[in-house]
Amino acid sequence: MTTTQLDVKQIGQRVEAASEPFRQLLDQMHRVIVGQEDLLHGMLIGLLANGHILIEGVPGLAKTTAVSCLAAGINTGFQRLQFTPDLLPADLIGTLVYQPNSGTFTVQKGPIFSNIILADEINRAPAKVQSALLEAMQERQVTIGRETYRLDEPFLVLATQNPIEQEGTYPLPEAQIDRFMLKLIVGYPDRAGEREILQRMSRTAPVHTIEPVMEPGAIADARSLVDEIYIDDKIKDYIVDLVLATREPASFNLPLDDLIQYGASPRATIYLTLTAKASAFLDGRGYVVPQDVKDVAMDVLRHRVIITYEAEAEEKTPVDIVQTILDHIPVP
Repeated sequence: MTTTQLDVKQIGQRVEAASEPFRQLLDQMHRVIVGQEDLLHGMLIGLLANGHILIEGVPGLAKTTAVSCLAAGINTGFQRLQFTPDLLPADLIGTLVYQPNSGTFTVQKGPIFSNIILADEINRAPAKVQSALLEAMQERQVTIGRETYRLDEPFLVLATQNPIEQEGTYPLPEAQIDRFMLKLIVGYPDRAGEREILQRMSRTAPVHTIEPVMEPGAIADARSLVDEIYIDDKIKDYIVDLVLATREPASFNLPLDDLIQYGASPRATIYLTLTAKASAFLDGRGYVVPQDVKDVAMDVLRHRVIITYEAEAEEKTPVDIVQTILDHIPVP
C-alpha cells in the first residue's frame, strides 16, 4: 500500500467519525421538514464548504423553516432578516448612536453580527442593502463609522428569493449572485410527500422541536478535515474542463457558442472543488469521486452561466446548458 493510499485511509477513518454529527443534524431537520433532500443536503454542503447559499422557490415550500431548523440544530446564533423596500444598510450592519450625556458616539451592532443569517426575500430590498450584505459575505467584516469589525465564525448567509412575484423587487445583478457558492432550487413535493405533510402538519400546535446536536467548534474542525480530503488529478482536470466548457464550448465540440454570453468565473472552479470535498465528507469518505462533482455541479454552475437572447428565443435555460455540458464532458 502506497503512502498516498495510507493517508487517504487515515483521512477516511477521521471523516467517518467527524461526519456522524452532520448526519444526526440531517435527521433532526427531517423531524420537521418532509422531503426536500436536495435543499437540506445543499445547506449542509454550504455549511461545510464555508459558502453562502441562494435558495429560490415559490412561497410555502419550507425554505424559511429549513434554515430555522439548521440553526436550531447547531448551538449557535441565528437571525432572520425580512428584506423590504424601506430597509436601510444601517438596519442590517448597525450604526453609531450619539450619547448626549457624554457627547460621544457608541456602536450599536446590527443583526448581521450573528452566525447563521436568513436573508428572507433578498430581492425585495434596494441595491444599497444588498451590497451591504454581500460585502459582509465576501469580506466577513463590516465597517461602522471608522471602525472595522470582524464577523464571528461560523458565518453563513442563506438568502431566499421568490421567482414568480417580480413586482416591487430589485433583482440581484449577476456579479452579486456570483458570490453565492450554491443556488438551490426548491420544488413542489411529490404526492407521497404532500400526503406526509398533510398527516404531520395539519394541526395548530408545533409538531416537533429541533434538539441541538452540534457546537460551532465542530464545524470549524469539520472544515479543516474537508480541506484534507483527497482529490485525484484526473478529477481536478474534470472540474477545470466543466468550467472551461461554459466559456469555450467550441473547444469541447459543444454547439453552445451562440447560447452562452458569459461562462462561469474562477470562483466556480474553487467552489466545485470545495463542494465536491464536502459531499465526500457527508458520505463519510476521505476521497472525492467523479459523482461528487456531478452531484454539486448544477447548484454551483446554474447561476454563473449567462445566456444570450438567442438562447432565450430557443427557450433554453442555464440549467439546460449546464446539463448538456455535464452529459458531454467525459467523466474520469
